[in-house]
Amino acid sequence: MAERAAGEIHPEIPDKLYFRIGEVSRLAGIKPYVLRFWETEFSSLGPKKSGKGHRLYRRKDVELVLEIKRLLYDQRYTIEGARKYLDSRSREVAAHSAGTPSRFQPTLFGDAGLAFDAIRKELTEILQLLS
Repeated sequence: MAERAAGEIHPEIPDKLYFRIGEVSRLAGIKPYVLRFWETEFSSLGPKKSGKGHRLYRRKDVELVLEIKRLLYDQRYTIEGARKYLDSRSREVAAHSAGTPSRFQPTLFGDAGLAFDAIRKELTEILQLLS
């Protein structure tokens, strides 16, 4: 499948306030019914509704859709796993912004830094087992 290709580059998100479901669907390369399903599975994904009942996604919603797609299709997370990952990440961001120490040290690399920290920890544990 072309949409599951490794190293897929996400398209540039246009500079708009709101996006309709068809636009988000095209940007993410998924069907609209998948977006509607994800709305039921991910509480943080909740587009506003227009007066006529049309879904209106904000930029942060589009970015979240792209992140969910990356977790599910590229990283092969289950829906439950992706939900837990996003929930823990949002708690980390909230704890960091509130000044509460988190279990990860902030890095210059953002999410990649968290991944590097986790890899470093796991490799250190493997090294200790082999010693």
